[in-house]
Amino acid sequence: MGIETFQSTIAVITDAIHGMPLDKALEAYLNQEFPANGEIFNEIREACVKGTEEGWLCQQEAGGIRFGRAVKPGQVTAGFSVDVVHMADIVGPHHSHPKGEIDMIMPLDTAARFDGHAEGWLVYPENSAHKPTVSDGAALILYLLPDGEIRFSR
Repeated sequence: MGIETFQSTIAVITDAIHGMPLDKALEAYLNQEFPANGEIFNEIREACVKGTEEGWLCQQEAGGIRFGRAVKPGQVTAGFSVDVVHMADIVGPHHSHPKGEIDMIMPLDTAARFDGHAEGWLVYPENSAHKPTVSDGAALILYLLPDGEIRFSR
């Protein structure tokens, strides 16, 4: 799967959630409609693993975290940007989400957790903030950001 196919697969999700508020109801919807054991989730996970191995995802590295913006916000993804990070037993930089953040958690090690959550979807609402943390192993996290908005703290 190349970047174009990756983007069109992500668009299945962004088209389905376009216009929905980023809240716990959306989190429940994503976990029901695009579950961790489902076809779309598995296609995206496979693309993220291969894309990281092939170098077209997570092209940058800082402080032990590999990351990169795979898709800029645009019409194809209903205004969401798509970022992918690879983290292993690490706390990332504090940041806020002016319009919210949708996280697709893909553990590479079975016990790995992202902000205490196992494999699946996690939604942070508007104006939320955190220090992204992966514990108990390694994980890939795909972030959907409305209009690509994220603010890193100093």
